[in-house]
Amino acid sequence: MAVDAIPPMSTGSLGGVGKTGGTARAAATAASGGDGFGDALAGLLASVDESAGAANTAVANMVQGTGDVHEAMIALQRAETTLQLTVQIRNKLVQAYQDVMRMPI
Repeated sequence: MAVDAIPPMSTGSLGGVGKTGGTARAAATAASGGDGFGDALAGLLASVDESAGAANTAVANMVQGTGDVHEAMIALQRAETTLQLTVQIRNKLVQAYQDVMRMPI
């Protein structure tokens, strides 16, 4: 039984996170009116939806007998990890908003 390598995940929807020079690129696009913070969040939510759909498809293929159990489990883990990342980002945003609202004027 051969073990295939797991392909690298794309971080394009995160707006340069994980790439060298990501901060400089983000600052340049923000200054030029390019991709904004809202676009990055929309891309992240689209990524969550896409990974959940891929997991559902992989599980359906496994149940029908056309897919592999390993592929289904990997797709489910990827979807869960993406969702956990999104929830943690939301938690940090809510915490930052609450901190700003507590600041004295």
